[in-house]
Amino acid sequence: MTDFALETRDLRKSFGAFLATADVSLKVRQGARHALIGPNGAGKTTLVNLLTGVLRADAGAVLLDGQDITHLNQHRRVRRGLSRTFQINRLFADMTVEDSLALAIAERKGLGWQFWKPLSRYGEVLDEAGDWLHRLRLSDMARVTTRDLAYGKQRILELALALARRPRILLLDEPAAGIPTRESRELFDILAQLPEDTTVLLIEHDMDLVFRFADRISVLVNGALIVEDSPDQVARHPLVKQVYLGTAQNV
Repeated sequence: MTDFALETRDLRKSFGAFLATADVSLKVRQGARHALIGPNGAGKTTLVNLLTGVLRADAGAVLLDGQDITHLNQHRRVRRGLSRTFQINRLFADMTVEDSLALAIAERKGLGWQFWKPLSRYGEVLDEAGDWLHRLRLSDMARVTTRDLAYGKQRILELALALARRPRILLLDEPAAGIPTRESRELFDILAQLPEDTTVLLIEHDMDLVFRFADRISVLVNGALIVEDSPDQVARHPLVKQVYLGTAQNV
C-alpha cells in the first residue's frame, strides 16, 4: 500500500485565461493532519474541488490510496472514503440533529431509499447516531432542528455528518469560519480526538489553529505549491513569511 492517502500529480485547472491550479503535486500521508494554507485567491478551494470531483481537472491526476480517481464523480469518491465539509454549511434546515445524523448513517448503509419508514425501525442506525451525538457533544440537542442551532453547533453537526460516513480521508474547508473562538477551539478539540487512521486535509485561515493542529503544511500562492514541510520549517520559510504569514512569522 502506498504511503500516501491522497496525492495529486501536476494538477492543472484554468478558468479562461486565469490559471487557478498550476501543476500542483500534493502528497498527503496516511493518517496525516495536513493543512493547506495561502492568501485569499491562492486556489485552495479550487484544489479541494478538484480533489472531491466538484471540478474536473484540465490536466494531471488525483490519486486515492494510489488509485487514479481523476475521472470519478463526487458520489463515487465519497463511496471510496473521501468526505468533505464546506466553508458554508449544507444542512437540512428543517431536520433535527438526530434525524440528520441517522439519514447520513442510513445512506452509508444503503438504507437511504427506505428512510421514509419510522426511525424506530432502525435501531442500529439510531444507536450509531446516538454515539456520534455523544462523541461530538450534541446529545442535549438531538431533537433540535438544524435551523435553531447556534452557527458554531451547525458546523459541528456538519462535521458529525461527514464523520458518520466513516471516511478514510476528511477534507475540511475552513471549518472554523464565522464561529466564535470558544466554539472553534471546541471543534478543533473534537478533531484532535479523531482516530489516528483518519487522514485529515484542512483549509484554514486561523494560523494559531493551523499550527496547533497540523503535522504537515502545504502553502499555495497564485495556484502554485511553493512549499510543503513541517509546521516549524514552514514558519521559518522566508518566502512564506513574505507572501503570507507576515507578522505571524513567530507562531
